[in-house]
Amino acid sequence: MTPGTPQIPVVREMRWWDIEPVLRLEVELFPDDAWSPGMFWSELAHARGPAATRHYVVAEAGGRLVGYAGLAVVDRTGDVQTIAAARDHWGTGLGARLLTDLITAATAFECREVLLEVRIDNLRAQRLYERFGFEPIGIRKGYYQPGNVDALVMRLTDPASVSLSSVPAGSVQGTKTHG
Repeated sequence: MTPGTPQIPVVREMRWWDIEPVLRLEVELFPDDAWSPGMFWSELAHARGPAATRHYVVAEAGGRLVGYAGLAVVDRTGDVQTIAAARDHWGTGLGARLLTDLITAATAFECREVLLEVRIDNLRAQRLYERFGFEPIGIRKGYYQPGNVDALVMRLTDPASVSLSSVPAGSVQGTKTHG
């Protein structure tokens, strides 16, 4: 690798010691509706053991956390809780890698569908989700607070049928389902 060439991020399971660096990135990317430490602790509490209903991962490159993503599962329906890539990793394919990991997890959880909410003005993320087969199914008015920004609700039916190797690389600035 030549000097100045960014390292390819390694995606791995999120652990409790990742919460602090995740929060720093969270506040940078979502200053108005960043999750609290308690929200991440609660999500991770449901991500381990035989009754796990959550799947959270982080991406690291060059000794720093550059992305994270999480999925919740209820009654065989997956819900993308959050997905984010550091600004210097936009356009590198990291968003696609994180989403691929979540869809793979949804398949392992035997989900029939995966849902997500994305800011109506976040066209970059919407394009990424469309490349994976997500389709718009509705609008949640004023979902993102305090900005009162609407959310586009998108659904991927039958995540097990998605050919993840054929999805073109892309990036995502972030999606949040609750703030």
